[in-house]
Amino acid sequence: MNSKFKGEQMDELFKAVLTLETVEECYAFFGDMCTVLELQNFAQRIQVAKMLMSKNVYSDIVATTGASTATISRVNRTLTQDDNGGYALVFKRLKEQEEAAKNK
Repeated sequence: MNSKFKGEQMDELFKAVLTLETVEECYAFFGDMCTVLELQNFAQRIQVAKMLMSKNVYSDIVATTGASTATISRVNRTLTQDDNGGYALVFKRLKEQEEAAKNK
């Protein structure tokens, strides 16, 4: 875990996020908390991480997401050097949810 930002205020933020139950609630909360650009940057980083984990090359990621090569490099560094396992955990759980929904 990254101790650079760990603290009481961050704990409170993450506990607040964990209370959200629907996508609509996320839109409401994050719409209050963040600017549109901040949210778009988060969404873009998720897409970049997904594409990097699928072994896509930078040029394809730029073309698909519009992310700068600096952003792609930053996400790649997170995945390869500073990895807390967060992206992998989220993608694994999303895949499990998709599979569970298919099997219903």
